[in-house]
Amino acid sequence: MAGTVRLWQGGSVPPTPPDQLAVPQLHRAARIEDAVHGLLERRLRRTGWQINIIAYAGYGAPGWARVLCRVLLGRPDTRQRGRLEKVRGWRSFATLPAKYATVTIEADGVRTEATADRSGFVDTVVRADFTPGWGCVRISVPDAEPVEALVRILDPDVRFGILSDIDDTVMVTALPRPLLAAWNTFVLDEHARAAVPGMAVLYERLVTAHPGAPVFYLSTGAWNVAPTLTRFLSRHLYPAGPLLLTDWGPTADRWFRSGREHKRATLARLAREFPDVRWLLIGDDGQHDQEIYREFAAAHPDNVAGVAIRRLSPTQAVLAGSLPAPAGRPSSGPVGQKWLAAPDGAGLWKLLREAGLV
Repeated sequence: MAGTVRLWQGGSVPPTPPDQLAVPQLHRAARIEDAVHGLLERRLRRTGWQINIIAYAGYGAPGWARVLCRVLLGRPDTRQRGRLEKVRGWRSFATLPAKYATVTIEADGVRTEATADRSGFVDTVVRADFTPGWGCVRISVPDAEPVEALVRILDPDVRFGILSDIDDTVMVTALPRPLLAAWNTFVLDEHARAAVPGMAVLYERLVTAHPGAPVFYLSTGAWNVAPTLTRFLSRHLYPAGPLLLTDWGPTADRWFRSGREHKRATLARLAREFPDVRWLLIGDDGQHDQEIYREFAAAHPDNVAGVAIRRLSPTQAVLAGSLPAPAGRPSSGPVGQKWLAAPDGAGLWKLLREAGLV
């Protein structure tokens, strides 16, 4: 750019030299968080905390995979291996991100480098010769033990998938009442968490009826609890599948991340990545699942096979921060969409059969 820049008022100003352009600043909360993390990191490294990698299940298609992991600074695990013990939720948050660490991902002999963000999170797409089914990639960083991350590779012929909420859909959590949410997240023994009746059987029947169908679990929960959720799903016999969670705390431009926007953005991304897959969207009526699914179904009707909503009891609805739905009032979605609602997995299975979705 040379000369001057014309303004709509009719005046003019000289152009700003490239080396003097303003750099967007982080939100004040993010700057405070970074300063605290920097102070803690220096002290914790002196006490023996080490870098480690937490790998999460990713997904993809032949030729590419989305790889998810976090690089954290954590206390060395000195607990006895193989001993069943009570695991409190707060332990999942007793970590510190290794900001901007360089991560090497190896898949089928192809090495790809990625950089963690300020939360230590890595979310990247790698190119390699993947085959349908469950595969794995190797993730490594300097000064840490390498780990393997699972990736669910969808067969190009798959046309049906299951996308499920977690809170109050597969697991009873009674969110988002602040005090109760804090108790469930930070204090409650993970083995005391209860599964929603009949939902594990429902999901198993669905994947049996649709061979090769993927199961994705979409939640506004923090990535810190991903290992806990994975163990819960396995313990209660839910089909294995990638978790699509978010990161709590301040962002570059706001105090907290938006859970609704996380779900909207994830659904839109899946529609772009798998344009031929029609999803059965499963959620509950306690928070915003119905609103988000209704918007997605209206914007992407060809990507929605149907919507199955688990109706909460009046008590559960109040604990979840919503009003109970009037008795006998059915849920409804966009015209032409199969929109079903029942209080448990058995009721939803019956409705899905009647709707011809299984």
